[in-house]
Amino acid sequence: MWVVKIGGSLMGTPALNGWLDALVQFGDGKIVIVPGGGVFADAVRDAQAKTGIDDATAHQMAVVAMDQYATLMTGLNEDLVMASSVLEIAELCLQNKAIVWKPSEMVLADKDLPMSWDLTSDSLAAWFADKLNAQHLLIVKSISPSHAEKVEVEDLMLEGVVDAYFGMYFTGKPFKTWLVSKNEFININQAITHQSSPMVGVEVVAGSQS
Repeated sequence: MWVVKIGGSLMGTPALNGWLDALVQFGDGKIVIVPGGGVFADAVRDAQAKTGIDDATAHQMAVVAMDQYATLMTGLNEDLVMASSVLEIAELCLQNKAIVWKPSEMVLADKDLPMSWDLTSDSLAAWFADKLNAQHLLIVKSISPSHAEKVEVEDLMLEGVVDAYFGMYFTGKPFKTWLVSKNEFININQAITHQSSPMVGVEVVAGSQS
């Protein structure tokens, strides 16, 4: 299975539709899309600045903001369906559906997850990939990855490309992880079809592996 986290920065760009159109071709249990927060999470930040709510409350609202992005995705592409749990995803895979994860139910039920802005949809995608026993995790962002074959997760965290908790939910997990730029949807079909290392992006590794 491939977990594909699509960043909120793609919202309103042709790249978002390009990714959704490419991924719905794999409605046979190969793909689950994880939404970012985008403008919906930005609205939570604005609300926190205006009201002074604590980070734990803002975190809960930001997770629900991911639900909103998931809903938007299904509105953009009628072949996508939302799922809230691992069981529901398994059932929809048997029905040959292309799936977008609606994360709030699972995330807010897990009291061990940090309730902080330092935990974003990137870490939640890695956490979820582990829950699904996925083989691959793609982190799709508007930035263009370096031309190197591999990048250390510590560097991505230091540069703010991924959040401060990402290493915790990435390190030692069985899935392989890639950082992918927004326009690489044009090459993803071949990578998924052949179940090989993607022809796209940069592999994310722990420091000792590079």
